[in-house]
Amino acid sequence: MSAVPVESNSLSFWQSALQKQIFRVLGQLKHGRVIIESGDQREAFGTLGKDHLEVVIRVENPQLYRRMAWEGSLGAAESFLQGEWTCDNLVNFFRILCRNMDHLASLDSGWSKLMTTVATWGHQKNRNDKSGSQRNIAAHYDLSNDFFKLFLDETMMYSSAYYAQEDMQLSEASLAKLDLICQKLDLKPEDHVLEIGTGWGGFAQYAVENYGCRVTTTTISTQQHDYAKQRIENAGLTNRVTLLKTDYRDLSGQYDKLVSIEMIEAVGAEFLPTYFEKCESLIKPGGSMLIQSILMPDQRYDRYCRSVDFIQKYIFPGGHLPSISAVQQALSASTQLRLVAFEEFAESYARTLREWRKTFFDKIDQVRNHGFDDRFIRMWDYYLCYCEGAFLEHATSVGQFVWIKAEY
Repeated sequence: MSAVPVESNSLSFWQSALQKQIFRVLGQLKHGRVIIESGDQREAFGTLGKDHLEVVIRVENPQLYRRMAWEGSLGAAESFLQGEWTCDNLVNFFRILCRNMDHLASLDSGWSKLMTTVATWGHQKNRNDKSGSQRNIAAHYDLSNDFFKLFLDETMMYSSAYYAQEDMQLSEASLAKLDLICQKLDLKPEDHVLEIGTGWGGFAQYAVENYGCRVTTTTISTQQHDYAKQRIENAGLTNRVTLLKTDYRDLSGQYDKLVSIEMIEAVGAEFLPTYFEKCESLIKPGGSMLIQSILMPDQRYDRYCRSVDFIQKYIFPGGHLPSISAVQQALSASTQLRLVAFEEFAESYARTLREWRKTFFDKIDQVRNHGFDDRFIRMWDYYLCYCEGAFLEHATSVGQFVWIKAEY
């Protein structure tokens, strides 16, 4: 949809009424300032605060107001994807939204609550049973390996890096994350490690080459499986790495260690107990398990479970961020595993996302050459900024859990 410039007198009666409705909600902003430019109008909402967080939104098409009135925050997202508004600093915009969640809750009430309920019903169709998991994973990870290679670093890790030092490059921080995992698992040459969620093979290669262990790794993404297979062969590791294309529920055997890096978000709340019960069965007595997960704060988890957000609708169908309590409750209800370590590093994820986005736009011509249109580009801009802002404000976090299995 092409943008329609907004003139000061071009709003219809209903558009003007809806604009006033949205402005009344924005008038409740307490932390940060949002300036709306629409035609020759300029309205400011909120206060700057100590860190002078301010953004300017330019309304290019008054359809924005209708979408927000009817669909709330999802309507604002769709409007951005349609090119109906722009923002001079999208990350800061999401930071302001995170700081004002309670004040802006009415955006998703009334008619927009009804539409959000409809979206939630649609999201529930993406449940992560075996066939659903296959579809959901393919929808995102099978976009193409060449696309992800454009903005990921050479490790091809599509998960938070670990910035142990401020001057680290992204690739160094990705390797630091992999080494941190290996150290927390106390990997030894005699260990046989199971990885649930291969990605593009980065962990398997690193663990074998640096710790001498064996790795069995599984993915249900066709594109990732093909890439990892070639990577393992090129590295001469076929005698140390076994690559599977198997749903975690169908795995068998027992392993010394188990690792899963940001795969749990594809499990779904419904299947968390099943997931942990299966993981426990795959670990030998005395073995350990490390899971890295994006996390929803406990205080917002119940509301999150009853709704659908931008990420679930547009980026990761079937996606679900557990909270720390949800993880522990599901695990304690279905296993005897004992938590021995936990570490959060949200700031590292914010920086990881910033680096991905910079590289994405540095290579924007190549993105277009892969056949991705302006709507797709705006969607990924929104996605990466949305996530970075949330991690900066700790509206989401990322953490590593380590559990051990009793020897008896």
